[in-house]
Amino acid sequence: MGLENSPLFQYHRFLDEAGDTTFYGKGNTPIVGNEGVSKCFILGMLKVNEPLNAIRQKVIDLQVEIADDLYFNCIPSIQKRRDKMGFYLHAKDDIPEVRKMAFDFIKSIDCSFEAIVARKIYSVYQNKHNGKEAEFYADLMSHLLKNKLNKYENLVLNIAHRTQCTTHANLQKGLNKSIERSKSRAPEKTSDCRVVFNVQQPTKEPLLNIADYFCWAVQRVFEKGETRYYDYISDQIGLVIDLYDFEKYGLEDGRAGNYYDRKNKLTKLNFIP
Repeated sequence: MGLENSPLFQYHRFLDEAGDTTFYGKGNTPIVGNEGVSKCFILGMLKVNEPLNAIRQKVIDLQVEIADDLYFNCIPSIQKRRDKMGFYLHAKDDIPEVRKMAFDFIKSIDCSFEAIVARKIYSVYQNKHNGKEAEFYADLMSHLLKNKLNKYENLVLNIAHRTQCTTHANLQKGLNKSIERSKSRAPEKTSDCRVVFNVQQPTKEPLLNIADYFCWAVQRVFEKGETRYYDYISDQIGLVIDLYDFEKYGLEDGRAGNYYDRKNKLTKLNFIP
């Protein structure tokens, strides 16, 4: 089926991230886990199973409701976004009341989410990604796509802009890696999916705000050992791969121990100390 005959929501995906790709500070000093530097980087993909324009408008309506609510009138994080570019949802900076409204909204829509979690391990970063943040990002994207390429004829990836990581060349590198992984996993299947990259600012694409919230909920488990947000929307999270949890690479009951889904959910044990 061609793009012109398919509902938009069938082939559009929305990619955002949580955490950062920083490993070193000034003088090549290791700073993973320091104040303001994450212990892992998460790349997530949202699939909406309803007409996109309708859900997009609902996100916009929610954002306008929050921005115009007198109860939030003196909140600096809301005022700053509202005055600068128009208020948009951003889990990291939103206050608890706004987060509750956003999570309740997410639970009301038909959507699913997948994420790749990469613990920031120096040896892996140097040996596998050549100490380059862009290669780190591209490798995660390849894992996110590898089981999609032989399932769909077309995919449009709406990706949150991230300077060096989301250049067309780097995204193509990630796609090429995913094609290689897809072929090695299922050589008998074709991987001729047509992939289009659509890099956007999260402030311009409301559906990326939903992906942001999912990423943040997963991040809280790994960075803080806090599961309350993840638990609230976990039925909409189809897969989380803890990519570099090497201790759980072995199979448990027929599944990889570092793969989490709706039956095998994340817990406080996934916290990275």
